[in-house]
Amino acid sequence: MGIPRQLPNAITVARIPLAVVFFVLLLMGGQYGDSALVLRWVAGGLFVLAISTDWVDGYLARKYDIVSDFGKLWDPIADKLLTGAGFVGLAILGEVSWWIVIVILIREWGITIHRLMVASEHIVAAAWMGKLKTAFQGVALGWALLPLHVLVGMPVWTVVTFVLMLVVLVLTVLSGIDYIVAQARGVREGRRAK
Repeated sequence: MGIPRQLPNAITVARIPLAVVFFVLLLMGGQYGDSALVLRWVAGGLFVLAISTDWVDGYLARKYDIVSDFGKLWDPIADKLLTGAGFVGLAILGEVSWWIVIVILIREWGITIHRLMVASEHIVAAAWMGKLKTAFQGVALGWALLPLHVLVGMPVWTVVTFVLMLVVLVLTVLSGIDYIVAQARGVREGRRAK
């Protein structure tokens, strides 16, 4: 028995409103305090649930051979909205440095804008390095968003968060370079083929 052909795309699209709800809950929870702890757990849990759907929609699309151009285009956009909301929320709360967030967002949205600009010519699917970057962003943001300091202590949580964000920064920049090199190579090969 198969699944509805639009299910992977519906899961992808569902990440967009989830990103908004998560962002609002995160800011409502504010910085850590007894009254905000529940909201922070809910916001962090919602993020983990939403980012997990990235694996689910891709798995379903590949397993049932229903990969679509819509999914190839909108899956990375939904991911960037969700992770971008996480990075910006953490920066607003003063838990991640703005400079790290700005560098990450410039790379993320620069490539997203490029994907949208060339969408009429061809769909640029995420490469393996971009997928690795997104997976690591999900892990790092999940760690930073969940109030795990209550389990490991604030000093450990702070150091681990900082290290994870630096690794995310490096992977994000390297995957951006990989994307640019791959696109330049594709343009050259396209010109040769004409």
